[in-house]
Amino acid sequence: MKNYIKHDPWSIIEEGFEPKYNQISESIFSIGNGMFGQRANFEEQYSGETLLGNYVAGVYYPDKTRVGWWKNGYPEYFAKVLNAANWIGINISFDGEALDLANCKVEDFRRELNMKEGWLKRSFKATLPSGKQVQVSSTRICSMARTKVGALSYAVTPLNFSGAAQVVPYVDFDVMNADSNYDEKFWNEQEKLASEGFSYVLASTKKTDFWVATGMKFNITGKWNGSSNTGNEKEKYVEVIAEGNITEGETFTIEKYAANISSMYFEKDQLMEVCKKEVEAAAAVGFEALLKEHKDAWAVKWEKSDIVIDGDVSAQQGIRFNIFQLNQTYTGEDERLNIGPKGFTGEKYGGSTYWDTEAYCLAFYLATSDQEVAKNLVLYRYKHLQKAIENAQKLGFTDGAALYPMVTMNGEECHNEWEITFEEIHRNGAIAYAIYDYINYHGDEDYLIDYGLEVLIAISRFWAQRVHWSENKSQYVMHGVTGPNEYENNVNNNWYTSKMALWTLEYTLEGLAKYEGSDKLNALLDRLNFKGAEETEKWEDILENMYLGYDEERGVFLQQDGFLDKELMPVGDIPSGQRPINQNWSWDRILRSCFIKQADTLQGIYLFEDEFDEETIERNFDFYEPMTVHESSLSPCVHAILASKLGRKEKAYEMYLRTARLDLDDYNNDTEDGCHTTSMAGTWMAFAKGFAGMRVRHGELFFSPSLPDHWEGYSFKIKFRERNLSISAKGGQVTIANESEQDLSLYVYDTPINAPAQGSVSIEME
Repeated sequence: MKNYIKHDPWSIIEEGFEPKYNQISESIFSIGNGMFGQRANFEEQYSGETLLGNYVAGVYYPDKTRVGWWKNGYPEYFAKVLNAANWIGINISFDGEALDLANCKVEDFRRELNMKEGWLKRSFKATLPSGKQVQVSSTRICSMARTKVGALSYAVTPLNFSGAAQVVPYVDFDVMNADSNYDEKFWNEQEKLASEGFSYVLASTKKTDFWVATGMKFNITGKWNGSSNTGNEKEKYVEVIAEGNITEGETFTIEKYAANISSMYFEKDQLMEVCKKEVEAAAAVGFEALLKEHKDAWAVKWEKSDIVIDGDVSAQQGIRFNIFQLNQTYTGEDERLNIGPKGFTGEKYGGSTYWDTEAYCLAFYLATSDQEVAKNLVLYRYKHLQKAIENAQKLGFTDGAALYPMVTMNGEECHNEWEITFEEIHRNGAIAYAIYDYINYHGDEDYLIDYGLEVLIAISRFWAQRVHWSENKSQYVMHGVTGPNEYENNVNNNWYTSKMALWTLEYTLEGLAKYEGSDKLNALLDRLNFKGAEETEKWEDILENMYLGYDEERGVFLQQDGFLDKELMPVGDIPSGQRPINQNWSWDRILRSCFIKQADTLQGIYLFEDEFDEETIERNFDFYEPMTVHESSLSPCVHAILASKLGRKEKAYEMYLRTARLDLDDYNNDTEDGCHTTSMAGTWMAFAKGFAGMRVRHGELFFSPSLPDHWEGYSFKIKFRERNLSISAKGGQVTIANESEQDLSLYVYDTPINAPAQGSVSIEME
């Protein structure tokens, strides 16, 4: 665990330059606006360890699968979120000597990401090998008001010399992904122009033929005695060389404006024209005006989604960092887009969509965004249903059964670890549950018959074919699966997977019964060649006769067959220095151990907690939690929620802090690859569903607030069924403020409460 980020309620601050932490900081200090994002790479050249990254939403490349042993059913490719053009670059030299912090003595280095206003600032004093000293201060934004535009201001002051300087702003499309399977470059040049007025590169991806135009314009103000500007072009690269003279103690400032325009939104022959228009409009407005627009746009986002924690700066900084990254990753306007596990902060994990979206991210967008945003997330899977059916067909399933991909960009499976691609099928259950979650939260009952039932039927058909009858048990069983705990592969009767399958079948049958006889349902069933009682009776038989492992002696659900045959021990027994075990143990040793990567059985108990009494939840928590190493970023939030429900304040806070500061403190030694964006939504869940005890049961809102002992209070906002609510817990009081024009009936500590329109109600905390 690292501890070099300064604690501050609204900013992420790094003081002092540690090259060994640079790639971690490049991830943490990333910025984006939903349409593109940029790692916190330096504007000036840097010859040290760095992971360059500018990512454009929706643009990907199908990198050929690389495996040692090909298996039937493997996808042909692994989709890569592409590293696009470097638009921030400005090479700077003084009397021919380049500014490169890898070769300089660096003092007074400070990097700040202001989350409230959405800007990244960096300042430092550098002493070059020649002894020349310069002071630099830069500010950068990916405009949230003009989501095609990025801009930066880069101020330089020579401290102990005067002389010649060269400033070279550029756009570099000659980039490659660090995770390329075959060290291949993925872009072809289509067109380019280097000009003092406007420079650009137009490039296209191989195979997928996405086109992106990235252009730039710059100016230099202050004490800059310019002598000439010269355009220069190389393959997939344009630059403008500005030469001039600078004076000791006098500051000059480079302002650079750029745009990323993709064929996702414009015709290919329009890209350059649109790019030029956006860049020139941004330059005409100027950096300070762009910055103000950007700040105003962020103010609107924070008004809807901020969480205030009194008395704990570490926890406050953590939750705001998570909310900030979520807001700049996905804005919800385009139903073709989704939430990648690294957002715009890195390349690892490839494709844009995992089950993380449905299991973790949806809750945040349900509560903090307009209904259409969450609806677009569930529609994303509806739009990919035919691909999910084709994915299942490749594995031998028939009659419209659907298996949604583990990783995807366009609905096709593009993940190629057999124990996950073929066996981590619980993802189907998360997608089914998301339909229920959306309808339950927003009350959009029409969604079920218009879209949801078609998906549910296809998933239910998959589950009905995936189970089989065991003569030995005289029950249905499900063999050869991998649950959420990926430290167990190819197991039989994973409790969570089987539980999700049963719930899906039951919910689908309820939907069919609800609309029985309706014209819409009849038309749907005809189109799907639904076999009526032949299918529903099979589903009902599975519901009545499915095996779910249970240990009578301990009173716990069995994660899978044979789990109790392992050597059971707590995480505390792992020798010092051997964690994380995935970086220290062989895979064989991990698979044979009892240690759990992430909540598995507890994941199911969290989803279906109303089916279990508190004693059952407590027994399972006390059994599984001590064996969980939380080496998946998706794990601590579930434990925080359950610990809160059980009144385990210390454990709830421990797990909350672990998820909230996972990247800020680099808990798992992997933040350099990019932030864990989807688990950040789990942080919101840990707060709202944990400390605030927020639930939606049968369309009604419940709260059971609690406070960690050292917190003075907290407040947060949600949007529920077109009502804007503010919830606070402080001074022994829980207050619900209804900012809408309609009353709302809800429950606090299971007590019915009426929150009046444009009013508030307070009750004592339990």
